[in-house]
Amino acid sequence: MITKYGYGTVGIVAILVFIILSLSFFINNGIIKYSAVGIGLLITIFTLNFFRDPDRTPPNRDDVVISPADGKVLIVKKINASRFLEGEAWQISVFMSPLNVHVNRIPIDGKVDYLKYVEGEYLVAFHDKADERNERSEIGITSKLGKVLFTQVAGTVARRIVYDIDLGQNVEMGKRFGMIKFGSRVDVIVDTNWKPLVKEGDLVTAGETMLYEKIK
Repeated sequence: MITKYGYGTVGIVAILVFIILSLSFFINNGIIKYSAVGIGLLITIFTLNFFRDPDRTPPNRDDVVISPADGKVLIVKKINASRFLEGEAWQISVFMSPLNVHVNRIPIDGKVDYLKYVEGEYLVAFHDKADERNERSEIGITSKLGKVLFTQVAGTVARRIVYDIDLGQNVEMGKRFGMIKFGSRVDVIVDTNWKPLVKEGDLVTAGETMLYEKIK
């Protein structure tokens, strides 16, 4: 299945590839001809792979925060939170490569009480200050177990953040809400009443992998 967030891009790519393949039939040079066909097919495969949107099954638990994105855990650390949450908090950052599924999902049930889009730079996603200086969306959910802040952070390659979520909206764990086109990272921040369940270097799956568990 192709995500709705990619329909426009997939359509443009389809037209371009159709033009490339059509023109290739008029090329007599075999090397150029088959190279053009190969490039067209590679572009098609990459685009369809990038915008794929598989179904996911969230855990049947209400005491966890799940990953909003596919990718590799880049950071697990304590920070001093100053947006939506205040004071000491945990931050887990997940890096998405261009080969990962890029559809983002809601990490916990609750209500969207904070929503902000921040223009910024395009530092590499793994830069220590990318979460403060890069272009990003900031989404804060108030759940029955407390506040959860998560961000979509643009990177050097990713220049397009998409989200269809509104302030005051009630949201459900595991539901699709947007994507970052062509790689970057997401940050998930909670207070210290949660326990991280992953470590740096772990691979996680959007909508399924548990990042935090509420301390009882």
